[in-house]
Amino acid sequence: MTVFSYAHATHPQWQMAASLVLAQLRAQMASPQHAATPGLALLYITDHYANDAKALLDYLSGELPMVTDWSGTVGIGIATNNAEYFDEPALAVMLLDVPSDQYRVFSGVAPLGLGFEAHTALVHADPSTADLDELLTEMSARTGTGYLFGGLASSRSQSVQFALAADGNVRGQGHAGGVFSGGLSGVAFGPEVDLVSRVTQGCKPVSKTRVVTDCQDNVVLTLDGEPALEVLLGDLSVSLDQPQTALQAVRATLVGLAQPPTGQDSAAVRKTGNFGNDVLVRHIVGLDPGRHAVAVSDHVKLGAQLAFCQRNVQAARADLMRICAEIREELEPEEVLEPFTAGATPYAEPGSARPARHIAGAVYISCTGRGGPHFGGPSAEMQVVRRALGDVPLVGFFAAGEVAHHHLYAYTGVLTVFTAER
Repeated sequence: MTVFSYAHATHPQWQMAASLVLAQLRAQMASPQHAATPGLALLYITDHYANDAKALLDYLSGELPMVTDWSGTVGIGIATNNAEYFDEPALAVMLLDVPSDQYRVFSGVAPLGLGFEAHTALVHADPSTADLDELLTEMSARTGTGYLFGGLASSRSQSVQFALAADGNVRGQGHAGGVFSGGLSGVAFGPEVDLVSRVTQGCKPVSKTRVVTDCQDNVVLTLDGEPALEVLLGDLSVSLDQPQTALQAVRATLVGLAQPPTGQDSAAVRKTGNFGNDVLVRHIVGLDPGRHAVAVSDHVKLGAQLAFCQRNVQAARADLMRICAEIREELEPEEVLEPFTAGATPYAEPGSARPARHIAGAVYISCTGRGGPHFGGPSAEMQVVRRALGDVPLVGFFAAGEVAHHHLYAYTGVLTVFTAER
């Protein structure tokens, strides 16, 4: 597997931006470090181009006839190595040098066939899709590792997805032309495609972890046997006697939820004070003084772990640097493989030798509430990634929700790298 070719550009006219991207890609494909005839492309655009998505895909696919499969979506912002494009017309393309028998593009009109052994999958979804959690769980179950990575489209206009497969659409499903809205799409990868993926959280706990001891649907009634509302107000050091101050503090507070623990080591908050990958951050959507309860934007299970949290720039930066360091460590040669860990795809049987590897390309999906503005300056989030991983091919977008494993996250970043032997 060679280094992936990638390019990005911004211009008020999509034709000019696409031409700039094509010039960059062709220059890279002429180099022996890059594949001359890659078959798979990822395409991310900002919502300024959403209305022209079909014309843009037709143009790019016509100019790159060797690329038979396309996948991607739209975002309010898109990400590349060292740069973020927010609120401006831009696109990014990465050409993946992956064997044709080791991937399949899927969508609602070209579902993943039974004949393909999916190991992991990159997924894009429309945030308005009904039963999205169930769809993600079902898709996860169809992969060998259960690991998905990706995100929900974000757009102020059309919410489009790209999914153009060489195999075409299922008979009787019409011709989507590679651009459509709604549902789930993406790329499933086979077992020979090596991936390392990590989730970084953007929130810091402001309370200890407690157990939900009584709840109803999305309403938390008691925590550790105490009324949930009183616990929240106490943790924030506010009182409903001063409603304006209390509401301001509550609006700045989120909830970190983890499923009921299955072992003694399961905890919502790491010893470092950051959330683990099993924590889902959700909004507080209401207070119920009558029942002394707190309503959150997700179903709550009895016995779940809960910690109140707030968005925190320092915690987000430190955690992003942590996952980048973990990925770098995964690439270093070791005498013996460690057992499979959550968030990483296994490369061989434990106990076998593992050669040193390099990054062929990377995909980064971040929350629309993150990016440079949250990290302190233009393109600041992607600059952190570049300093940690180096000048590697990278594309992605800023999503309305981030997907890792079979979970739908918020305020997170999901960094996935494709690796190859050196």
